[in-house]
Amino acid sequence: MQTFTANEAKTRFGEFLDRAQRAPVGVLKHDRMVGVMVSVQDFEAMRAFYADRLLRTMDEAAVAAERAGLTPETLAKLLADES
Repeated sequence: MQTFTANEAKTRFGEFLDRAQRAPVGVLKHDRMVGVMVSVQDFEAMRAFYADRLLRTMDEAAVAAERAGLTPETLAKLLADES
């Protein structure tokens, strides 16, 4: 991944944006990676990937809870228990 210092990213922002359209570009501050700029297409693809992953994880957790005998009623009791 190509990187720019924060100052370079600021002073060469147009170039920074152009490069981010082709591949992710890292931003360094005090020799530490503090950010990454990606294209809108890459960002949307990442959002879709993680949203799908979250939905699958939630579905798997629901199936496992149901198999373990967790019902909406038991869940409500567990959540209401303040002990």
